[in-house]
Amino acid sequence: MSKELAFVLINPYTVSKSRTGGIIGRYISRTGLDLVAARMFAPSAELAQKYADLIRHDEEVDPVARPLLADYVAHRYAPDPTTGARRRVMMLLFEGEDAIKRIKDATGPIRPANAGETIRDTYGDYIIGASGDVQYFEPAVFIGPSVRSAGAALKLWAAHSAEDGGMVDTAGDVVQEADSQRALVILKPDNFRFASARPGQIIDIFSRSGLRIVCAKVHRMSVAEAERFYGPVQQVLREKLKGKVAERSAKAVAAELGMELTEETKGKLGDLLGPLYGDNQFYQIVQFMTGRWGEGLVESEKAKPGTVRCLLLVYAGPNAISRIRTILGSTDPTKAATGSVRREFGTDVMVNAAHASDSPENAAREMGITQVDSESICSWVEAYYP
Repeated sequence: MSKELAFVLINPYTVSKSRTGGIIGRYISRTGLDLVAARMFAPSAELAQKYADLIRHDEEVDPVARPLLADYVAHRYAPDPTTGARRRVMMLLFEGEDAIKRIKDATGPIRPANAGETIRDTYGDYIIGASGDVQYFEPAVFIGPSVRSAGAALKLWAAHSAEDGGMVDTAGDVVQEADSQRALVILKPDNFRFASARPGQIIDIFSRSGLRIVCAKVHRMSVAEAERFYGPVQQVLREKLKGKVAERSAKAVAAELGMELTEETKGKLGDLLGPLYGDNQFYQIVQFMTGRWGEGLVESEKAKPGTVRCLLLVYAGPNAISRIRTILGSTDPTKAATGSVRREFGTDVMVNAAHASDSPENAAREMGITQVDSESICSWVEAYYP
């Protein structure tokens, strides 16, 4: 069976209620598919209307639900008619065998059964009054129920991706204050070693911040990017590890040769070997984030995308940096506060679940290196729906 590309659109109401993590976690863990792309949108009136029209004329959508779904998109995806403020929508792309059906089964029917088995069971609503009319309708997410439907929708959204997607920090529900900041969060590769709810669970913990996700990207960091991203750490490691290397070297000499080294000789060993050990530790970090050993590679090889995935998220709002860092927890998971991301999911100081910017200046630098708002949907759409 050949691979397919399926999409999920997380609705503005669902995103604003910070239910994004639960939905992402369920799709990954229940379908076993690969999350290959993510992008935030703030749909224009044109995109909302075109998508509504697409649904309204899609004969593969249940004819009873079709007008309800189309009207929902026309009114809930479009900018607020009073203020003109745009609404946030998150698009996820999943790849794998029988992806369309797997996503459809995990999503569930338009009218949820309230059994908790599907996404719409848990996050959607379909309330009918005594007269038989639908009083309240919230489908939680939109999907493409067939290959043809998915292809048509993806082509439409890809055509608007550059203009309506990317960094959407001016959306109507994003707080705009003097102390507002943007913080980059990276869900590291250890969260994607196998299909699990873990990425969604981490996002759920970050939702305690009350901040808004304004940008999202699935990224394969290159060695060149990792070298720039973690560059400030390299010199710190070269200096910081001199003392540790000196003591361990002295112990090794004593054990192997029966010689006790003077403090002066220890210092010389530290000065000689410390930077080398620091570089080794630095490139272990690079390897963890990229899946490739970067030391000694030529520039053309360093520029290639890594072999492992991470998920980039940008959170925006008042004091975003400190709020995110508090929830993230200490670099060493054993010292992180109870309930923090690293305490819950970290293993050691390197394999510690997530990264978060420590200052507005570093956030800007890191977002520039990873190009977090760059277009990442179109290449996938073109590959599967030329």
